[in-house]
Amino acid sequence: MPLNCGIVGLPNVGKSTIFNALTAAKAMAANYPFCTIDPNVGVVTVPDERLDKITQFVKPNRTVPTTMEFVDIAGLVAGASKGEGLGNQFLGHIRSTDAVIHVVRCFDDPNVVHVAGGVNPLSDIEVINTELLLADLESAEKRYTKTEKIARMSSDPKVKAEASALVKLLEALGAGRPARTVELTEDEQAAAYELHLITAKPMLYVANVDEAGLKGGNEWVTAVEKRAAEEGSQVVPICGALEAEIALLEPAERDEFLADMGLQEPGLNRLIHAGYKLLDLITYFTAGVQEVRAWTIRRGTKAPGAAGVIHSDFERGFIRAEAYHCDDLFTLGSEQAVKEKGLYRSEGKEYVVRDGDILFFKFNV
Repeated sequence: MPLNCGIVGLPNVGKSTIFNALTAAKAMAANYPFCTIDPNVGVVTVPDERLDKITQFVKPNRTVPTTMEFVDIAGLVAGASKGEGLGNQFLGHIRSTDAVIHVVRCFDDPNVVHVAGGVNPLSDIEVINTELLLADLESAEKRYTKTEKIARMSSDPKVKAEASALVKLLEALGAGRPARTVELTEDEQAAAYELHLITAKPMLYVANVDEAGLKGGNEWVTAVEKRAAEEGSQVVPICGALEAEIALLEPAERDEFLADMGLQEPGLNRLIHAGYKLLDLITYFTAGVQEVRAWTIRRGTKAPGAAGVIHSDFERGFIRAEAYHCDDLFTLGSEQAVKEKGLYRSEGKEYVVRDGDILFFKFNV
C-alpha cells in the first residue's frame, strides 16, 4: 500500500482544485464549504529520472514507478473538534494518513468566497492547528483516564510506557504544542504510535498562490514560510489554477507550457519531492529483463525490511541481497561492468539500504 498524505485546510482555500490537478481525479470543486463530503483518494506515480535511465541500460519488458497516495479531506472549520461542519468525521479521515499537507490560501480573488471573510493565512493556520490540537487533547485525555488506573496496578512495561507517554503528550498538547514536538523514549514512541494522534504526523504547508505569487512570492507566502520555519516544517508554493491547466495538457504541450512560464517542473513533482523529504523516504530499484521497478522505503531500512516491501516471504526467508548503486550503472554502462569493477556486492541482514540502490534478493521459505 502506498504511503499517503491527507490534504487539509479551511473550505475554499483550493484543496480540491489542487488535488484534481495533482492526481487527475475528479473531486468536486465548488465555491461553497463542504462540497467534499467523502475523502477522495488519488494515487500518483513518483517522478524519478533514475528509473528512466536504468530502463535505458537494462531494456526491460516493462517499467513500474513507485507511487504516493493523496487523500483530499473536506474543509475543516473552527469547532471541528466538537463536531462543527461534520468535523469529527473528517478528523477521523486524517488519523489514517501518514502525513498532513496543509493548504493555505495566499491569493486574493473577490470571486472566491473566504469562509472567514478575508485572506489571512496565519489565522487560517491557527484555526486548523487549534482544531487538530483539541481533537488530540480529547483523545489523549480519554486514553489517560483508562490507562492511568491500569498502570497503578500493573507491572507491564508497555502499560507503564503508555502512561508516561500520555503524561508528556498531555502536557504539550495542553500548552498548545503538537505531539510531534514531544521527546519520547523508544518504548513511549511505540505506545504513542497506537494513539494515532493527528499532531504527531509530520506536516507540510502548501501555499496556494496566483500566477504572480508563484513567480515572485507575496507577503502572505513570506508569512507562511516564517511560520513553517519556526515549526521545523517547509512550504511548497503551488498555483492551483495553473496546475489545473497543466493537468489537461499532453506531455509535449506540458513541457512547452512550463518553459513559457519559466518553470522547470509541475507543482506535483515539487510536492512529491517535499513529501518524500517530510516522511524521510528513499527509493531503491529492482532491475531485470522482465521488469525495472522502483520501491519506496523509509530511510534507515535494512535489507530484509526492504525485501518485505515486495513480499512478506522475501523478508521472512531473507538470505542476502546482491546490490550495486544506480550511479555505478550510469557511469560504467552495464551490470557486467559494475561486477568487473568490484562494485557488485553481497549484503546481509544488517545492510542499510541506500537511496538509489539496485537490489536482487535471495530468499528461502
